[in-house]
Amino acid sequence: MAIFFHEEDLPEGVLADGAIAVDTETMGLITGRDRLCIVQISDGGGDEHLVRFGPDSSYDAPVLKAVLADPARTKLYHFARFDLAAIEHYLGVTAAPVFCTKIASKLVRTYTDRHGLKNLVEELLGVSLSKAQQSSDWGGPDISDAQREYAASDVRHLHRLRDELQRRLEREGRSEIAQACFDFLPTRARLDIAGWAEQDIFSHA
Repeated sequence: MAIFFHEEDLPEGVLADGAIAVDTETMGLITGRDRLCIVQISDGGGDEHLVRFGPDSSYDAPVLKAVLADPARTKLYHFARFDLAAIEHYLGVTAAPVFCTKIASKLVRTYTDRHGLKNLVEELLGVSLSKAQQSSDWGGPDISDAQREYAASDVRHLHRLRDELQRRLEREGRSEIAQACFDFLPTRARLDIAGWAEQDIFSHA
């Protein structure tokens, strides 16, 4: 198992076929203001790939974009809504189809309000994650080993989480509604980008 660090694009041929786990690190939580710094990807085989973009990046990453936009690959996220918006805004691709472990958790773990990745990995997989680097500076000239490990850990467990959450969705008869939510997420991300992040356009108000 290894963490690979790349500048500005993903090398050709480093991922196996099938679903890929995806996450992003940005300068903050406002997509249009806070630039995309890192995209993390794992094919579930044990390695994680981190692609870093500099402050003057053109985000011209043809290999990464092709992988993210591939309709034959399901993309596994935790809180897909944010990552989809960042990827679409900066890389110009819709990184779908989607499986979101946070949404799946909210649909089947109705006995708790703790749906963070750390909570999920600890309960379902028995693994403890460190979140110490969550709020660190991802846009600096150097990315520390601790930051690299944190970024990699955000995609390391998503394949196993997906498998367990799929079993629970099927058990509770909620697979269909979960899929409908996943299918809507790219549109939800576009609404966020377009200015409707805080408004519920489906409400009566």
